[in-house]
Amino acid sequence: MPEQTLSFNMRPDRASEGKARPHIVGIGGTTRIGSSSEAALRFALKCAEAEGATVELIAGPLLDLPHYDPSDDHRSPSALRLVKSLRSADGIIISTPSYHGGISGMIKNALDYVEDMRDDQEPYFEGRSVGLIVSAYGAQALGITMASTRSIIHALRGWPTPYAATLNSAEKPFENGLPANESVAEQLRIVAQQTIEFAQMKMAVGSGAPKSEAIAAATG
Repeated sequence: MPEQTLSFNMRPDRASEGKARPHIVGIGGTTRIGSSSEAALRFALKCAEAEGATVELIAGPLLDLPHYDPSDDHRSPSALRLVKSLRSADGIIISTPSYHGGISGMIKNALDYVEDMRDDQEPYFEGRSVGLIVSAYGAQALGITMASTRSIIHALRGWPTPYAATLNSAEKPFENGLPANESVAEQLRIVAQQTIEFAQMKMAVGSGAPKSEAIAAATG
């Protein structure tokens, strides 16, 4: 699909003027630059930007971390950056490939470092919305990988968004780094939108606004 036919913003009337601007951190991809999971994450973050969020991408070489070792207090510069970024996040989007029916080892290892946030005022992913994207070569592994990824986020006290994107990479969902069709683009827009809306509600409640007003402010 030609680039000019794709819109990053699903609801242009919801531009974030007057709304809280959440910071969304995206984690995903593989060591291979331009993988489907990385392309999906980049597009979702572009959608989040179009909705008024600030975004940060942690992908590819930035996820090539030492194996997490809870008995070793030493942290590499990349691991320190990861945890610092996650602490600053109002919402998170995770995009993982499915390897043999499960989340990739690289993404799981990155999430293991969230243990360093155990003693934070809001530990782990407490109170944070987490949008999920799974890419697999073939449809069979998509559902089981998504279910296990949701379980990991629940264990980290995060709030998985109701909608999640599942992409069959055998169907070549991306062309030149962009969604190859509107169906793929729509999935990623919804993930971004829900991640932002949940983050805005949390930010509004934290500011002292009544919950009813917080929900109204986030959903327009």
